[in-house]
Amino acid sequence: MAEAVRGAHQGAGEPPLNDLIARSAELKKKLVAFAQSARFDRWLTPLLLEAAGPARQLDEGEAIRITDHFILRYRLPDGSTVVDRFVAGRKDLTAADREMLLGWRDPVEGVFEIQRKDGDAVILLNLVDDLEYRTYSNVGRAAFRRVSEGGFLHTCLVPVQSAGVAWLVSGAMESYPRSSATEIAQAALRLATHHPELVFRNAEKSEQGWQWMREDRTAFMDFCGGDELVLPPAEAEELLDGYYRHRHEGAVAGRPGHARGRRLPGLDLPFFELPRELADSDTVGVIYDQVDGLNFYADYGMLRDLFADPALTGRRQHQDLLRTYLREESITPLPIRRLAAAHPETADDVFRKLLRKPGFTWSEHGDALLRRRKPWYYESDPRPGVSVIGDRLSELLGAGRR
Repeated sequence: MAEAVRGAHQGAGEPPLNDLIARSAELKKKLVAFAQSARFDRWLTPLLLEAAGPARQLDEGEAIRITDHFILRYRLPDGSTVVDRFVAGRKDLTAADREMLLGWRDPVEGVFEIQRKDGDAVILLNLVDDLEYRTYSNVGRAAFRRVSEGGFLHTCLVPVQSAGVAWLVSGAMESYPRSSATEIAQAALRLATHHPELVFRNAEKSEQGWQWMREDRTAFMDFCGGDELVLPPAEAEELLDGYYRHRHEGAVAGRPGHARGRRLPGLDLPFFELPRELADSDTVGVIYDQVDGLNFYADYGMLRDLFADPALTGRRQHQDLLRTYLREESITPLPIRRLAAAHPETADDVFRKLLRKPGFTWSEHGDALLRRRKPWYYESDPRPGVSVIGDRLSELLGAGRR
């Protein structure tokens, strides 16, 4: 377990912590009112209605969580957040106000174990990133009255100081007793698995993740014969299933005390299944990149055919497929970069016909095209494509299995 904080020491020139916390309450109240004004209704209301479902029922905690996420992280059409617009439109904010508000755009989401109470603060261990956070509430210690050491919280935290040594609860806070440890550990595992970027706030876990991914990629290439495959969905599932069985068998066999010849539990169960949108495609591209990790692409064979034969650009389905790869946020620049690099003699023709720009060359304009179409990809540093589980979470998961 690593430490995110060692104490709430003031940075040079910063107001006292109590004053910052009090000011955060004032700013958050104004920020919420700003987000709930008519100017953002077209974006916030659909999010709330979707969560409410056909029955139009939404509990207060979930409504608060959705609104908080919308305020801090939702990207408006111009790429800005509600916080950005609030800060830009308020000329009365001090430099400290602006710094605090803009710091809220990167909240820490997690499942936290309560280590102890310390005055107005609680010391929380995030089971997702394995870091400790000294945490306050802008309503005071009363917010933590019903929580106790050994219990758990599911919430988001935002920094109250520029140095990141003190944190504030943001949005809804759900508490759970110590007896919920097994269920809480499973929830933390799901969060870490589905959102590995949350794990890698911890630099140690990030480095470990890169190492594990390098090892896994090497094993994948040895088993599959390369780092890029184009297969019918059924064959891709069979191959990936075989690969994961192979990796699982090796991991189990390497455990201390494993008896030779003993049947490995669970190896008769499927390990891999493609999502429906991939299973229904004609081909699936499987690319295990050294930076972007393991990714799957629908109809990748058709896209590869297009780059091999630019005459296919005249066909509507090929044009639409390349446009989809350029437009979709779920698709990184990786497959387009790969195909352009593999077909340097035809890539220019493909994009000239698609974009209707006779002077386009991939070497000169390709990077700018991808940055313009996929700005989100370039806004942050790359992260490992595998999750690394912290010591405390592993301990809780192990206790649950016993």
